[in-house]
Amino acid sequence: MLGGATALSLAACGAPALTLPERAATGTAQRGATLRIARPAASAAETLDPASSLSAYEYLGALYNRVVRLDRDGETVPDLATDWSSNADATVWDFQLRAGIRFHDGRPLTSRDVRYTFRHILDPDVASPQAGALDLIDDIVAVDETTVRFALSTPNAEFPSLLTAYQCYVIPEDSADEIGHTGIGTGPFILEHYTPAGAGAVRVNEDYFDGRAALDRIEFSSIQDTSARVNALLARQVDLLSQTNLDNPTARVVANSAGTTVARVANAQWYTIPMLATSEEFADPQMRQAMKLAYDPNAILSTALQGTGTPGWDNPVPPELKAWLDTEREYDPEKARGILRSIGRENFSTRIYTSAYEPNFTAIATAYASQVREAGIDLRITNVAADSYYTQVWMSEPLMVSYWFTGRPVDQLLNQIFRTGSSYNESAWSNEQFDQLLDAARADTNDTTRRQKYQDAQQLIIDDGADMTPVFGDRLVGLSENVVNYDEYGFEMDYLSLGLKEA
Repeated sequence: MLGGATALSLAACGAPALTLPERAATGTAQRGATLRIARPAASAAETLDPASSLSAYEYLGALYNRVVRLDRDGETVPDLATDWSSNADATVWDFQLRAGIRFHDGRPLTSRDVRYTFRHILDPDVASPQAGALDLIDDIVAVDETTVRFALSTPNAEFPSLLTAYQCYVIPEDSADEIGHTGIGTGPFILEHYTPAGAGAVRVNEDYFDGRAALDRIEFSSIQDTSARVNALLARQVDLLSQTNLDNPTARVVANSAGTTVARVANAQWYTIPMLATSEEFADPQMRQAMKLAYDPNAILSTALQGTGTPGWDNPVPPELKAWLDTEREYDPEKARGILRSIGRENFSTRIYTSAYEPNFTAIATAYASQVREAGIDLRITNVAADSYYTQVWMSEPLMVSYWFTGRPVDQLLNQIFRTGSSYNESAWSNEQFDQLLDAARADTNDTTRRQKYQDAQQLIIDDGADMTPVFGDRLVGLSENVVNYDEYGFEMDYLSLGLKEA
């Protein structure tokens, strides 16, 4: 295996801006192949229960299916369900399941399994991250073997999209006690063995309803350190790095090394700079406006990510979603300076927190601090240990760099991360008009006017919100040149097409 110093010395060499293909290699995959995936080591509490906050992400898409899933346009499309419909006010939703589907242990899939899955997610003892988004469910009824009905406490014309989250993979009825280690689902692969935070493997499901996967087998290994994972790839010990977003210097090393390359997943990383709205520093909306006016997202993209992404302009909705509001807010550092002077904050100084938790955090913090200096804002970059960043800094310190994965439907994104009181509202921002807009959008069964309401909500975030979105970054994934048909969306790989090229 290559030593860490070898990779570091390569990364430090002077090099031109990173150039990568827009898509990973495609081609015919060989039959009978085994793909080796390296992933970060998790805690011993890691589980194959999709509802858990400690679920093993990489296994889920291989083992399970959802009732419905999200496509790249943010549209809800079939998975285990083929059709769905609601009553006139979108308070009752019926989903029609495919017939003839079986779990890996031979049990037939029925509406009772779907009912059980969502009752499990909503169980307070499970503490599922998706429970809050689904707390509008009043009742779940297995109407017949293949029809399941959801009764909601409030109208929601976007309700099916809330079932696309990765926590919503369907598990068998009465399986909660053992699903964490059995992994019994309906997916394209069947679990062979699994160790929390350790090694595991899955084998192909020959009877998968949507066609046989290209691979015969996938082996998973857990390697905690990013450099060690990269070096394992360079040494041909693994074929693909999962959950590892390479920074640009490391991506250059991988892309320029014999036998390895980098796949580019457009706009997969949503980077934020939340300003804690309950803090003395950022409670004033004018202060937040000045912080936004003082920087140009194009400059952040160019310097921090070397152009691998899209400028965000403080709109958290990625441009792939149909509900995206196509607008650019004003960039005017002199106006920002004038606002600061008018509110007695001229020559404002505070800390901006960052960490090695994610490879681009410090680059983004540095680029942002450099930009706002022109407006008289002095930000002192403060690094915090990765293992305490989201326990001691997140939602505690006034200014930090954070991130999310894209692939959320617009209703969940706006409600889960920006609504007043949400546990994921990292800036603690509260705006009554915004909350009312979200309620009105959910109750609006007209696609056009509902989309407009979501766009109006985006404009409120841009104008008044406490979260800045400087960029959507492309996720840079290291893989062997032998890997073909690599694709992912919403932090889920396309396990059906993924393979190794024919010899």
